[in-house]
This record gives sequence, C-alpha cells and structure tokens, in this order.
Amino acid sequence: MAITLPMARTTVRTTFSLDPDTVSALDRLAAKWQVPKSEALRRIVGAAAAVEEVDWASDALAALDELQAKLQLTEEKADAWIREVRAAREASRP
Repeated sequence: MAITLPMARTTVRTTFSLDPDTVSALDRLAAKWQVPKSEALRRIVGAAAAVEEVDWASDALAALDELQAKLQLTEEKADAWIREVRAAREASRP
C-alpha cells in the first residue's frame, strides 16, 4: 500500500497594514471557515483573482458560467449557500 503525502506549500512571509474593519472582517471569515487567517486571506485573494480573470465583455450567462468554473462552484456549494442565506433571513425576522 502506497502512502501519499500532501505536497508542500511554498510560503512567503510578508508584512502589511490593514484597517481595523478589514481585520475584523478577516477574523470573522477565518472563524466561520474554521481556518487560520492566512488561509482565509489566500481564499479571498484567489476568489478576487478569479473574478478579475472573467471576460465580462462576453455574454452575461457565459461570464457567469466562467466565474462559477473559476470559483469551483458546485451545486452542493450553491445549495449550502442558499440554506445559509435562508437561515439568516429567518433568524433576522421579528
């Protein structure tokens, strides 16, 4: 039986300044996704880069398909998001 080891991830240590609101948002996302802040930031930057790569001048549905593909949006992920939004709406009703 062969053992498969995960590939090592090359990282670069960097320092930058963020305003308090951005740090709070990053903290909330990291906690929600149950990942370190560095992983949350990697995901955010990856999603922003994917959005930037979309050819928005093309047909709107084609652009949406391209964006969903770049973000690796699956039907399961979309359904989970819909459930989360509905639950948040229900929780906010008086």
